[in-house]
Amino acid sequence: MRRMLSSEWLKLRKSSVWLLIFVSPLLATFVGYVEKSEGDYNPWFVTIAFMSFIHALLFLPLLTGVFSAFVCRYEHIGGGWKQLLAMPVSRASVYFAKFLLVLILLAGAQLLFLGGLLCIGWMKGYSVPIPWDEVIQSVLGGWFACFPLVALQMFVSVAWSSFAAPLAINVVFTIPNILVVNSAKYGPIYPWAQPFISMMGASDDKFGALNVSLETLLFVILGSFLLFLAAGFTYFMRKEI
Repeated sequence: MRRMLSSEWLKLRKSSVWLLIFVSPLLATFVGYVEKSEGDYNPWFVTIAFMSFIHALLFLPLLTGVFSAFVCRYEHIGGGWKQLLAMPVSRASVYFAKFLLVLILLAGAQLLFLGGLLCIGWMKGYSVPIPWDEVIQSVLGGWFACFPLVALQMFVSVAWSSFAAPLAINVVFTIPNILVVNSAKYGPIYPWAQPFISMMGASDDKFGALNVSLETLLFVILGSFLLFLAAGFTYFMRKEI
């Protein structure tokens, strides 16, 4: 598995796609810095909320599709799957190496988000202590909520040779997030809304899908992740190359 990850990283390094992990945190940091909160709210929670609107609501779900499609791009060109699987490697190690690489890239984006949040607090001189428990919960929760999306996007990216098709699907289902997260009925079961809902868990504000319990979110996220992962992995193991 370590050698497969190294191989996938070498292929990724030849492109500039991995640099996309900087785009969303930088934009979120800019939004969080220019916002002006009013009232007696905890400034850290307010900043997380503003940053999550740009990062977790839109860009983070889109990045799952971009990275998943890209790690399968080389194998779809010129019979790459046949060449790769002709080597002494198992299909399981190939699939999970690509899956883990996407998760690592998303983890990098989340760490940059955390760095941006801390920079904002330092530049604005927040006098309130950093609520580390809630901040870490927000960052890890957003990353964990991406697992089902990555599993689904890996399934689609392996099945379709077109690089644009998985991205188009992801865009189509990400755009409704703005409306879905306001729904207490559909928000908790909509995979593309889970990163935002999980990251907003640190906020004092409650609306729409944010009223659901943590247990419900975990059940939905874990359940959909296992379902999508099993479907994608089973398809890849049976796929004729």
